[in-house]
Amino acid sequence: MIDPLPARNLFAAADLVHPAATIAAAIARVAGEIDAQLRDSTPLVLCVMNGGLPFTGALLMHLSFPLEFDYLQVRRYGQETRGGELSWRVFPSTPMQGRTVLVIDDILDEGVTLAAIRDRVLQDGAVACYSAVLAEKLTGKEKPIRADFVALTVPDRFVFGYGMDVGDAWRNLPAIYAVPAR
Repeated sequence: MIDPLPARNLFAAADLVHPAATIAAAIARVAGEIDAQLRDSTPLVLCVMNGGLPFTGALLMHLSFPLEFDYLQVRRYGQETRGGELSWRVFPSTPMQGRTVLVIDDILDEGVTLAAIRDRVLQDGAVACYSAVLAEKLTGKEKPIRADFVALTVPDRFVFGYGMDVGDAWRNLPAIYAVPAR
């Protein structure tokens, strides 16, 4: 359960990274890129829960091609601000054999989770796996995967809002914030 006082205090001290208007424009832009790449297919779109839900919902409203939708849930962070071991919670029930798949997630941080999802999707028979992320964290480190579609970049800080949480709070914010620098 979220303790509201520390959550509110953290939000009050946070730094705004991207306001809602910037996010909306970036989503419209990346939707155009996805349309250009996938308009001749009928992809299976997979939302990575829970963080990918707001981005997925907003993005789908901009896509102009038929698609199928499902979701998956895999976690690496839990209550921590650093990634840990991968925990698969839900895998899509829609068959992927012979399909083009678009995985939509909130953030490409170290890339471990998205790389594992891509590998699993391809192992399950997808002929192509594309990925779209709301934000890519500029860590300055090599990542095991590059997202095909990136709406925004964020600094190498712990960010939250627009689907991304801090201590399970603030996924509901319409903008992206960073935890105060220490």
